[in-house]
Amino acid sequence: MADVLALVEARLLTGLGEPDARAAVTFLGTDRVEVLRFTDGDVVRYATLGMSAQPMADPTAALADPVKGPRAELLLSVRGGLADTDKVLRPLAVLAASPQVEGLIVAPGASLDVGEPLWPGAPFTSVLVAEPGGLVEDLALDEPMDPVRFLPLLPMTPNEAAWKRVHGAAALQERWLNSGTDLRDPLRKSVSLD
Repeated sequence: MADVLALVEARLLTGLGEPDARAAVTFLGTDRVEVLRFTDGDVVRYATLGMSAQPMADPTAALADPVKGPRAELLLSVRGGLADTDKVLRPLAVLAASPQVEGLIVAPGASLDVGEPLWPGAPFTSVLVAEPGGLVEDLALDEPMDPVRFLPLLPMTPNEAAWKRVHGAAALQERWLNSGTDLRDPLRKSVSLD
């Protein structure tokens, strides 16, 4: 486990540079999750470290495989200085712990909801899990372990989350793209959904 996290941290540093802050959160009955903050000009990136220590297990499986199964960490990018986004550390840690706590498999296209604003005054309570491979490349591990995928999170307003449930993730992403939505704006309004 410690070896996997050391490799994951090295991959994060290679892709994003040195973190300028880090915080750790531990929930009862789960492993510790760290959230690292990287600042790149006016963009602030938050990355979880700890979610990939164990593979995500199918909640219907009788026994969780300690080696095989998908592994991931979460990435969130926002424009800095517009909101108190550093308060996203705990919600991000909650999302990263959800595979252990709730038996979820976090994959692209999924919606994750924290039930409260992601940071003070945020119009978002949930995120859309996007496809990996942009900022940080997947990290291959020794067989038979699955690679660690670095999954970007796109904040969604409650209206966008409801629309996505009906129309799907691809349709929402297309709506954002066609509207020129700045998904890094921590104060953005919901995209037009009519």
